[in-house]
Amino acid sequence: MPLSIKICGLKTPEALDVALESGADLVGFVFFPPSPRTIGLEAARTLGVRVHGRAGKVALTVNATDETLGAIVEALEPDMLQLHGTEPPERVAVVRSRFGLPVMKALPIAERSDLSPIRIYAKVADRLIFDARAPENATRPGGLGTPFDWTLLKGVDAGVPFMLSGGLDANNVAEALRITNAPGVDVSSGVERSAGVKDPAKIRAFIRAARDTDILPLGASSIVSSP
Repeated sequence: MPLSIKICGLKTPEALDVALESGADLVGFVFFPPSPRTIGLEAARTLGVRVHGRAGKVALTVNATDETLGAIVEALEPDMLQLHGTEPPERVAVVRSRFGLPVMKALPIAERSDLSPIRIYAKVADRLIFDARAPENATRPGGLGTPFDWTLLKGVDAGVPFMLSGGLDANNVAEALRITNAPGVDVSSGVERSAGVKDPAKIRAFIRAARDTDILPLGASSIVSSP
């Protein structure tokens, strides 16, 4: 199965166009005010139309209500909902059924015990995304640009497709894929020049590095084209 690449936290037409032209499979839009990547409904509507079916549109939310999700779905017309909060399996199932859209559930990873919910969520989500666990007292979920120990995912059988996230960039995505054999990767801060501001060159470099990576067994060499 071809590698799936998601560029998340897109806010401007320019950044979106670069992601699409570079071959991103999924483009993510954040609907969570504490994030520097959050986007309003009208801006999401405009960018959503701009995608023109060239990639899947993903709406990222954090513990959102049905009312909030409904407004997002109406504006963006996403192809997938990404639940990045503390939503329990029951909530994931309800969202998936109520909105009739595939759901990707984020699971924070810091140690081996964090893998235990995989089987439960795999029964109610269409896809999982493994992200670094946020530091204590963080105001936002996710690794905030910091990777977790990728060897924790070595040989993992998630039961559904999954994506690797957290601290990825053009320089380490090849190694991350070599270790995890992840069928998908997600990047946000790793393709930015500052918080919430995407860098076109970094987007291109990340997608090129991910596409050019041969997924090999741990211990073998990996080949990455020069940026």
